[in-house]
Amino acid sequence: MCLPALLPLVGGTATAAGATAAAATTGLTLQGIGTALAVGGSIAQGISSYKAAKTNAALVGQQRDTDRLLTAQKELRTRRKFKTEMRRQVAELADRGVSIDSPSAILLGQEAASEMSFQSQSVRQDGLARDQELSAQQSAYRSQAMSSLLKGGMGAAGTLLTAAPDLWPNLGDAA
Repeated sequence: MCLPALLPLVGGTATAAGATAAAATTGLTLQGIGTALAVGGSIAQGISSYKAAKTNAALVGQQRDTDRLLTAQKELRTRRKFKTEMRRQVAELADRGVSIDSPSAILLGQEAASEMSFQSQSVRQDGLARDQELSAQQSAYRSQAMSSLLKGGMGAAGTLLTAAPDLWPNLGDAA
């Protein structure tokens, strides 16, 4: 037995207009769902990128702190090394019978102190350069975080505005 022949008996009639309206409603619903997913995806991507960039900025900040401590420690070790070397030179001069207040001993002390100062400044400058580099990198990550958040929001708004005429066809009609 044929199914379409039973439909009038049950009271159901299928018309082409009814099928078209159902398909249009289903299409509009699916388009709305797709638009909502696209908007949500843009926002989620923006938030995810924002969080990743903020995490990277925090990690670079930790690296800066660590590098500052290491630079201070390196400078301290450099000074200790030179002071030890200066003491050794004084001891050698004393073993040779050279007076510590002699012009050659004073000259050697001044040269060692000058070299120690130069090395210490070199360590500090290297540390400062590294700190500035990490500071710039941290700033770039912060900017990237805000940019990602804005990009996600703008992408979502663009998707919604592009789909608006199809989602709400009577939106611009005057009442």
